[in-house]
Amino acid sequence: MKTDEISFVIVFSSLYIILLVALPIPPSGPIQLRIADCLIPLAALFGWPAIAGVTVGCFVGNAYFWLGPQDVIFGTIANLVAATIIYILRNRQFFACVLGSLPIGIIVGSYLWIFFPSPDIFGLQLPSWGAMIISITISSLIVVAGIGYALLKALSSSSIADALKSRGIKTYI
Repeated sequence: MKTDEISFVIVFSSLYIILLVALPIPPSGPIQLRIADCLIPLAALFGWPAIAGVTVGCFVGNAYFWLGPQDVIFGTIANLVAATIIYILRNRQFFACVLGSLPIGIIVGSYLWIFFPSPDIFGLQLPSWGAMIISITISSLIVVAGIGYALLKALSSSSIADALKSRGIKTYI
């Protein structure tokens, strides 16, 4: 990696950690609107530095809020997989963001039920793990495919993309 790419990794991981720690929204629980995850779709625009940044940021953030080793390891893997999917499918941005939300919901939801009571999903009698997967997937769709996609579209606009390129910042869209 070049120096500027390492700098971007540091910027993305720092932004992720700040959004995770500083916002008054609980980053863990059965309903998890983790606003820091809105940075994950930026992998489509900035590539591997963004992928590495949101992965490292998740690792540090989950270690800070410590639910257990499962959360630190598998939450980090979920971000890595989600950001990589979005990067690979970057030419179909909305589809990429929706698909990138699924690993977070499935991976995180599959272990989070151990730490929190399962949410009520429309009064259905679901197993705890199933209700948690649905809840985390919906939360992830809101943040990644909603807020994150809007952020990606805004930063991908021609005027901003041209400004980034004119300053030597490599973009992939």
